[in-house]
Amino acid sequence: MQSTESSHDADLEAGWDEEEVAESESDLDADGRTISTIVLPATSDRPSTVEQRFVVEPECHGYRLDRFLQKKIRRLSRARIQRVIHGDCDVGGRKARPNMRVYTGQLVSFRRPAPTEPEVPRDIRVVYTDPDFYVIEKPAGLPIHPTARYHYSTLTAVLRERFVGETLQVCHRLDRETSGLMLVARSREAGSRLKTAFQRRLVHKRYLAIVHGELDLADGAELTIDQPLGPAETTVRVRMAVRAVTDGGLPAQTVVRVLRRFPDCTLIECLPHTGRQHQIRVHLWHVGYPIVGDKLYPDEELFMKWSDEGDAAVAGLLPLPRHALHAAGLKFPHPRTGDLVEVSSELPTDLARFLTDRM
Repeated sequence: MQSTESSHDADLEAGWDEEEVAESESDLDADGRTISTIVLPATSDRPSTVEQRFVVEPECHGYRLDRFLQKKIRRLSRARIQRVIHGDCDVGGRKARPNMRVYTGQLVSFRRPAPTEPEVPRDIRVVYTDPDFYVIEKPAGLPIHPTARYHYSTLTAVLRERFVGETLQVCHRLDRETSGLMLVARSREAGSRLKTAFQRRLVHKRYLAIVHGELDLADGAELTIDQPLGPAETTVRVRMAVRAVTDGGLPAQTVVRVLRRFPDCTLIECLPHTGRQHQIRVHLWHVGYPIVGDKLYPDEELFMKWSDEGDAAVAGLLPLPRHALHAAGLKFPHPRTGDLVEVSSELPTDLARFLTDRM
């Protein structure tokens, strides 16, 4: 088995979700500050080189360059950061050195050969169009932001290709394997307002999931899973677990309803009242009903095998090649008028077929 750093860091981010890793993944952080940009062509041609850029924020004024890059790309070890700096890296156009200081507003850039990437589905469907935003349907298998493994094969790259010249911001996140609805702002102002709505819990999300077993819940009843979540502190660093608030956990609540029962599984509706990393997946695993096809919950060893050896290595060990979770509903205030917007999405073909086979 490969080392954790070389093997898992790339895929762990691909498995992190709704609330996802990778400091190098987006144009804006939660406060609207520019933190990084992945530069790719606006065509469908795969790039031969990937350029990554970071703007130095005031809180990093005077940092050594290697310390600054470690803060921005926490998945990389100090040795790998040094290799980045000694490669094709510059600060404000000057050749970089590990011990040089960086100052507020400077642009740190580095370039490297584009990695060979796994093939992913690149077909996105626009289900709602507004002058201020799009609601799109992301297919399972398409990661949202660039990570160590994915640069060209991401939702952000697909959006650049499809909406050439538009300033788009993805307002929230989904796991690579999770399908469903995503809100994409069409301006910085709309993006700021929509992200604020998420932070204030004014956006209501609805998920469909298929879980192992027959959920012990009466028809029409609700199960509220109210368990704080925090890092599991296991080999897979993005893995989460139920943890007491006194032990670093953050409050998390998910409401679950049964929609239909099958001989060996149950179709359920999940309403997350908070947006913690992997929240739905961990909560369902915690109460004894893990999501069908999930590689990380409950089996960390299975996830590591998949991460090291690929899809073929676990194909016969899972009833589905991806976890059965679909973002089926979004309800949110319009960023300009405040009027309530509601959009829904049907269960995708692969999950519907899985259930049909069990009738």
